[in-house]
Amino acid sequence: MRVKRILGLIILLLVVLLFGMVLKTIFHPFAESTTSETTGLDIPELTSDQIQRFSRGIQIATVSDSEYSKTNFLPFKKYIQFLKQNYPLIFQKMNFYTINDYGLILHWKGRDSNLKPLLFLSHYDVVAPGDPDGWKAPAFSGKIKDGKIYGRGTLDMKNMLHGLLEASTNLLEKEFQPERDVYFAFGQDEEVGGLDGALIIAEHFKSEGISFDSVFDEGGIVVEAGSIKGVDADIALIGVAEKGFLSARITVKGLGGHSSMPPLESAMGKAARIMLNLEKNQFPSRIIPSIENFLNQIGGSMGFSTRFAIANLWIMKPILLNQLSKNPATNAITRTTTALTMMKGSDGTNVLSPEVEFVANFRLLPGETIDDVKKHIDKAAEGYDIEIEEVSNTRNPSKVSSTDTHGYKILKNTVRKIYPKAIISPYITIGGTDAFKYEIVSENIYRFNPILLNSNEQRSIHNQNEYISLENYKRTIFFFETMLKNYDETLTGNTK
Repeated sequence: MRVKRILGLIILLLVVLLFGMVLKTIFHPFAESTTSETTGLDIPELTSDQIQRFSRGIQIATVSDSEYSKTNFLPFKKYIQFLKQNYPLIFQKMNFYTINDYGLILHWKGRDSNLKPLLFLSHYDVVAPGDPDGWKAPAFSGKIKDGKIYGRGTLDMKNMLHGLLEASTNLLEKEFQPERDVYFAFGQDEEVGGLDGALIIAEHFKSEGISFDSVFDEGGIVVEAGSIKGVDADIALIGVAEKGFLSARITVKGLGGHSSMPPLESAMGKAARIMLNLEKNQFPSRIIPSIENFLNQIGGSMGFSTRFAIANLWIMKPILLNQLSKNPATNAITRTTTALTMMKGSDGTNVLSPEVEFVANFRLLPGETIDDVKKHIDKAAEGYDIEIEEVSNTRNPSKVSSTDTHGYKILKNTVRKIYPKAIISPYITIGGTDAFKYEIVSENIYRFNPILLNSNEQRSIHNQNEYISLENYKRTIFFFETMLKNYDETLTGNTK
């Protein structure tokens, strides 16, 4: 009888627990989905001049070389001159200068110099186009076809640069003056690390004693409904932080010689074991506060089982993390990822190399550091003779910017006006941007490119057939015009 009573009590407690978890799910403060009755602002159509200016800007092949000193800078000079000629009002009304020859700074004086200024970032360098045979139109043609503009840089990210200049031109033509100073900083080497562009520009601002109320850069987009499994709604992802980066070249030492008398374990075999250890024993997955916020934003549009897990993280977190880790996109926002990218051994089919090297690329989630990754590598290679060399643009994760700021709220409100039915959420940017370099001049850094992309369009970035729809380009211009015009609406009481 006693055993039955205990069993009955356990069952009762489980029922009560389950009932409580269901109630918690029902009343959990998920963000409400927008209704189909929500409408946005009317966005003006593009003019033929706006389209042609952008197309001609794409035609200038501002490709930055991975070995920066080998970059052909003639197109960079041509592009800056092109901007001066095609946006004359900008260069007449704003102060402008260059940093390190090719970093372009524009300064738009505001009414109140006591207010902290704004900074909008972009970069005009692009990656190489790759195999020309895979393009529907030449990569630097700027061809306009079927409501699209084709070319390298249309999405990453001359659209933002031209969008900012077109928006500012529209406002200048109406004799608009911002309430506070506005700066634009256009870097020339973001694709190869930003060390000669954004880094030096940020240091220049700091040396001048300039700090910014908010900084806006690329790093988030509006993903089309269905891009995230289980969410049948567009999602505007605003990057409030970005992951860190380490590419580690790991050299594994062993015995070389002729393949006719191989050692019991070759250097390549040792390297293979280490690589297997790194892939099998990855960093633990975690839900950091900004990702918990993200889940709360999108959870209301997901099925009950997912909402149940999100609402009851205190007990369901391991199960939810297990599910998130099965999808590459959600896995990337919940852990420091490991990607094996390169390997080099012997050049001969019958030669054993005494050293084998491979490269492991890690993208660090906020809360972990470069030192943590190096210790992780050491543990995976325990018992083996290795050397670790940092290659490329090593950096720790960025700081996480607050969503409780005027800058974030204005950004969110502007997104709502352009994309009235989208879920809007803070997010951790997976790729690298110039933005983190500006942490020395602002605490409030937000990453968002105001374009709606489907899965194919997202894959075209750094790939063949990169293009932007004319619809997305007109949204870009209108987005920045609205941001610039209304940033201080709560201070002036006038949205103009």
